[in-house]
Amino acid sequence: MIRPKFPILHVWLDELSDIVKDEGILIFIILLPLAYPLLYAMIYNTETQRELPICVVDDNMSARSRDFIRRVDATPEVKVAAHCVSMADAQELMRMRKVYGILRIPSEFDTELWRGNQTVVGLYSDLTSMLYYKVEYLAVINVAQELNRNIKVREHQNTTTSREESLARWPIRFDEVKMYNSAGGFAAFLIPPVLMLILQQALCLGVGMSMGRSRERFHGLVIPPTKHYKNTLAIVLGKGLVHFLLFLLMAFYMSTCVTRWFGLPQLAHFVDLLGFFIPYLLACTYMAIFYSSFIYRREDCILLFVFMSIPLLFLSGVSWPGASIPPLWKVVGSVFPSTWGLNAYVRISGMGASLGDCREEIMALWILAAIYFLLSCLMYMFEIRKAVGRSLLN
Repeated sequence: MIRPKFPILHVWLDELSDIVKDEGILIFIILLPLAYPLLYAMIYNTETQRELPICVVDDNMSARSRDFIRRVDATPEVKVAAHCVSMADAQELMRMRKVYGILRIPSEFDTELWRGNQTVVGLYSDLTSMLYYKVEYLAVINVAQELNRNIKVREHQNTTTSREESLARWPIRFDEVKMYNSAGGFAAFLIPPVLMLILQQALCLGVGMSMGRSRERFHGLVIPPTKHYKNTLAIVLGKGLVHFLLFLLMAFYMSTCVTRWFGLPQLAHFVDLLGFFIPYLLACTYMAIFYSSFIYRREDCILLFVFMSIPLLFLSGVSWPGASIPPLWKVVGSVFPSTWGLNAYVRISGMGASLGDCREEIMALWILAAIYFLLSCLMYMFEIRKAVGRSLLN
C-alpha cells in the first residue's frame, strides 16, 4: 500500500485502517451509533401511557362512588381492570404485575359529600416507573375536579340558570398550551439529548479501544516508533480528523433519519446543526483522545467510560433540574462536552433556537475543544519522547 509523504495523511490512513480491520472498534465506531438510537427510540416511541390497568377497592358501594369509578374508567389514561373487596387482594394483584395502581374509595365517601365535608380518595401507584404515577394521577384528579363542579352546582339548585352556568365554570378561564412537547411524551423529552450522549460515549469507547489496541501492539506505546510519528500536531490532527468525520456523519444520521422515522421534534436548520456539531464533536473527539491515554488494555475503556453515561445525563441538567444540582457537581459537569452539548441540542432541535440563542453553550464547547486539543498534544509529546527513547535503547 502506497503511503503519502505528509505525516498527517499517513497518521490518518493508519487510524482509518486500524478501525476497518478491528471488529471491536468497528462495533463502537459504526454499529453502536447506528443501532443504539433505533433501540432507544423504539423502546420509548409510545410517548404516553394509555389504558393503564388499575384495580378498585370500593368500600362505599354507593351510586356516587360507582359514578366516580365509571368516570375514571372512561378516561384515556387508565382502565379499571379489576374490583377487589380488600386492599390485601389489590396489593396482591399489584405484586403479580396485573395492575399498576389501586384506587380506594373510603366507606364515608358519599356521607361526607352529602354533609358538605371534604372526603379523601386513596390512590396507590406502582412507582417502578414515574409514567405510571403520572397517568393515574391525571385521570383521578381530572375526574375529581369535574365531580367538584357538579357538586357545587347541585348545592345552588335554587339559583338561576345563568348562575348555575357560572358556578360550573372555573373562576379564572385558562387554556393549556404545551410548548415544544405537545404530547407530553417521554420520547420527545428524553431521546434527543440521549442521542448526543451516545455520540460522546461511542467516541470515547471507539478511541479508547483503539488506544488500548495500540498499547498491546507496540508494547505499551500508543504510537509506533517510526519517522511518521514524530510530529505531535500531525498525530493529534490525523487521529482526530478520522473520528471527527465519521461521527459527523453519525450526528446527521441521528438528527435527521432517526428523528424523522420516530416523529421526534426537529425544528433546527442545517446551518445551525452544523454550527453546533462542529465544536461539539471536536470537543468530544479530543476529550476521548486525552482520557484514552489512561487505557492500557482494550477492555479498560468499557470499565472507564460506560458507567459514566447515567451520571453525565444527570449532570447535564436535562433529566434532572439544573437549578437543583449542587455547585460542586455543576463544576464537575462543566468539564464534559455533553453537559453543554445536550442542552444546546435540545434548544436547537426541539425549540427552534439559533446559534446566537445558544451562544454560551457553543462558546463553552469551543473552549473545551481547545483545552482538550492542547492536553492531547501534551500527551502525545510525552509518548513521542517515550517512543524515541525506546528506539534508541533498542
